[in-house]
Amino acid sequence: MNAILWNSRVRCWLFAVLWLLLAGILAHGSGLRFNPTPSLPKGVYRIAPGQDVTKGDFVSFCLQGEFADLAKERGYLQAGSCPNGLRPLLKRLAGLPGDYIEADSLAVRSMDSQGRPMPSVLASGVIPSGMALVLADHEGSFDSRYFGLVPLDSLQRVEPLFLFNPKGE
Repeated sequence: MNAILWNSRVRCWLFAVLWLLLAGILAHGSGLRFNPTPSLPKGVYRIAPGQDVTKGDFVSFCLQGEFADLAKERGYLQAGSCPNGLRPLLKRLAGLPGDYIEADSLAVRSMDSQGRPMPSVLASGVIPSGMALVLADHEGSFDSRYFGLVPLDSLQRVEPLFLFNPKGE
């Protein structure tokens, strides 16, 4: 009798996990993005296809190269839908080609929350053609202050659908 009850519970649990996985895949496929981090307001965002990005917009993109490896190794990014298997980042578009960056004016931490040294490749100067500066509203966020400029054509504009503040912060 206990085995039958246990098998029933296992089946219900597996069904719930599969349903949540399928719902997540469908939500992502329909352009929905969930932000659980303090980088931007927590909530659900939607990709706004066909809209050009402008300074101040929220954007989604996949981090590439050595900094994607660092983010994965240190646990800054979880598994997701990017080609490298990581979750897309959500940031604010802070600079476009032709804008001048004063890197020294940006708060850059020398250590992450685990006491590990943080790289910073961002340098002062004019943002070159095809590149963009992406920053987060949260000072401790892993953004262009650490991994540098990102390809402008990799950015997708996102709009908040539902923002929440679960801790009243």
